[in-house]
Amino acid sequence: MKYIKLFTVNQFIKSARRFNSNFLNIKDRDLSSYLVDTFGRKHDYLRISLTERCNFRCQYCMPEEGVSLTPKKHLLTTNEVISLASLFVKLGVTKIRFTGGEPLIRKDLVDIIRATSQINNLQTVAMTTNGFVLHRCIEELKNAGLNALNISLDSLIPVKFEFITRHKGLSNVMKSINAALELNFNPVKINCVVMKGINDDELSSFVKLTENMNVDVRFIEYSPFGGNKWSNNKMVPYSEMLRIIKSDFPELIRLKDLSNDTSKAYKVPGFKGQIGFITSMTKNFCSSCNRLRITADGSLKVCLFGNEEISLRDALRQEIPEDVLLSMIASAVLSKKKQHAGMFNLSKMQNRPMILIGGQVPNKKVYLLPSAKTSQFLISQIAFTTSSAVNSVNDEIALTHTNTEGKIKMIDIGPKSPTIRIAKAEAKVHLGPTAFMLVEQNKIKKGDVLSIANFAGIMAAKKTSDLIPLCHNIQIHHVNLNLTLDPATHEVIIQSEVKSCGKTGVEMEALTSVAVAALTVYDMCKAISKEIVIKHVCLLSKTGGKTDFIQSS
Repeated sequence: MKYIKLFTVNQFIKSARRFNSNFLNIKDRDLSSYLVDTFGRKHDYLRISLTERCNFRCQYCMPEEGVSLTPKKHLLTTNEVISLASLFVKLGVTKIRFTGGEPLIRKDLVDIIRATSQINNLQTVAMTTNGFVLHRCIEELKNAGLNALNISLDSLIPVKFEFITRHKGLSNVMKSINAALELNFNPVKINCVVMKGINDDELSSFVKLTENMNVDVRFIEYSPFGGNKWSNNKMVPYSEMLRIIKSDFPELIRLKDLSNDTSKAYKVPGFKGQIGFITSMTKNFCSSCNRLRITADGSLKVCLFGNEEISLRDALRQEIPEDVLLSMIASAVLSKKKQHAGMFNLSKMQNRPMILIGGQVPNKKVYLLPSAKTSQFLISQIAFTTSSAVNSVNDEIALTHTNTEGKIKMIDIGPKSPTIRIAKAEAKVHLGPTAFMLVEQNKIKKGDVLSIANFAGIMAAKKTSDLIPLCHNIQIHHVNLNLTLDPATHEVIIQSEVKSCGKTGVEMEALTSVAVAALTVYDMCKAISKEIVIKHVCLLSKTGGKTDFIQSS
């Protein structure tokens, strides 16, 4: 069994080709299928936040009161960033973008880009920056392998720039844009968040930039994130922006968008550059979304506007087996919704502040798994996180498989988030002295009782949904049965542990497993005695989901 290995930067650079050919050992499934969701969307673009720190305090990104920074030890290390980048490229990612916060704050940025650019089959290494200090190191970054660049710029007027960013620095950003053009980044993309009454009067000025500069100015609809005080009155919709620009540039033409483009592209004929509109709020592009995000603290977000996350950092640090890590990633991708909730619902949802799409989530729910030893591996304290609200326990006890009229129903688990689920169950079979002796000596005529019962228990766990009417058909990752003989009581003690990464528990699978194993023992020994008793069929423990349980002794 191979494990995810953390490499130093130098080790990775020296062994990148060998690493890419041997990193995974999954034979039974096409690796690219792990990043395809239930709507057929293939995710080949990964955004990795390197830090939640920033030298600007942009109004649409950071709350006025600031944010609590995550301790450095909880952020992804250099090696972890490179390991995750390599894993996702193995799964089919062809483009990686480094973001923040402000990625240039990280001192190891050049090393990360150099190592990432040498991963086989990765086509694009991109970065989004505020451009404040970019001009100082842009040549070094390009030599390291950076080949695509986005620079944030929300105003061309110094006093307004300072108002939006709460920092001086327009001249520095323009210097960085010019430096990028001189180094032939083609094109240089400029991201401009448009806010009503603040910078919407500069739309035509930004279009004018494209006349003599090979830049792609992308006007972004103002979106709600934690603490940015979004309201519909502050947002300038795409249709309104287009109307304003066409009043000054009536010759503006629509360009053909590439597949998976988030920007609706336009151009003024004769101008070197072009413009575009990112319309997350009024005309979402969810149907063609190919993006995944990893936050600075290592959580995988399958949707920028979603509040469900899964911690890959903790999985790496616990050195869990690669098949479990792949299952975590696949489960997260499969949980991706058809589209986000829409701007009015998004404004009411709890989500990270934009700057903390590289940091911690306020009031997030963390699920920790206790140590669980199996025949193949030890998993301990794998953390799954979700900031979704957890329903409080109802004071009134109610049956979950009946409706208000008392008719049976199957629970809808669709909205739930996948987590690692583990359940242990036990059953005892009292054989009596004669049957016990024959089982112990393996002299039962029908065959090896313990081996056949073990096999029956494994098969039963996989068939639970066929046997129990309202059980969901779920993917089981592991079943382990242990049958022992107790000479003092003349009993066979059967214990089963079942594991899955899914949206519902595996208690019934564990219970069915021990029950059928016990019935198999009974069937094979019934010719010896009619007084065999199956007893003490019970759940010992369960972890994952809303609550954990341990049977009191």
